[in-house]
Amino acid sequence: MKASTKAAPKRARVATKAVKRRKTVTPGKDVKGGGKNSKAVTLASSSLTMRQNEQAVSIIKALKGWGSIEIKVVVPVQTHRATIESIGLDPVEAQPRQAYFFDTPDFALNRAGVVVRARRIQGGGADTVVKLRPVDPAAISPQLRSSASFKVELDAMPGGLVCSGSLKGTCKGEAVLAATSGAAPLKSLFSREQLAFFAEHAPKGITMESLVILGPTYLLKAKHNPKSFGRRIVVEMWLYPDGSRILEISTKCLPEEAFQTAVEFKAYLANCGINLAMTDATKTKSAMEYFRQRLAPVSPAA
Repeated sequence: MKASTKAAPKRARVATKAVKRRKTVTPGKDVKGGGKNSKAVTLASSSLTMRQNEQAVSIIKALKGWGSIEIKVVVPVQTHRATIESIGLDPVEAQPRQAYFFDTPDFALNRAGVVVRARRIQGGGADTVVKLRPVDPAAISPQLRSSASFKVELDAMPGGLVCSGSLKGTCKGEAVLAATSGAAPLKSLFSREQLAFFAEHAPKGITMESLVILGPTYLLKAKHNPKSFGRRIVVEMWLYPDGSRILEISTKCLPEEAFQTAVEFKAYLANCGINLAMTDATKTKSAMEYFRQRLAPVSPAA
């Protein structure tokens, strides 16, 4: 239902007051996630419209007590090298990773907003995720809310805010290689909790056995403590075979600190000469678009 034009200014004033009442961030304070009740929220851009501000106020209020928020920005492609130099990041310290996505040959999971991924990490470890986008935070079951493996992400895009829920797991790098080579079934990588989550939200008739392998995609991840910014930042560069890149920079804060931190983060990046053009790209969306347009599925994952 459309809201009346008379009501809009009032809502705008309410949203503005709510933003002003947010706690001011103390420079130098670093928020660390972790623990059973730790959750994470991703904010794709610190530049929000009034409508997005209203949505964010409501969503962040609902997420109080979930843990830390991860504020993320996607850096324009042409500025990758300049960005790494300007923030003082040592690329030699970056950790290499290898990511595999799984979907049906016609990308039915992607259309349904379901993401299945496994990622090998330097040192022999690996992690997995089953993600659902969009998701209503208020509709999340008490069981998932209490799970240390579940997190909520908030992506801010030109069209509005999008929440997603991710159920994470861990495994061995060798297990990922076995599953992607056909030596082991794909479902062996995921926990019972993840498999139940997948079965609940995947389109009818689609099972883990019907998915194909998309990848691998390589990425570099590095953490950095800049002297001119009071919080740790994380930089991820996703590398595609055709030479294209996705560069993402993020930092963490508490839910009630989101707006203040976003402003400070944007100012820090601007001082580094980084122009943050609003984009609707995310790592997952970019990866799936790449595979959809350029790559045929490699082989059955089962």
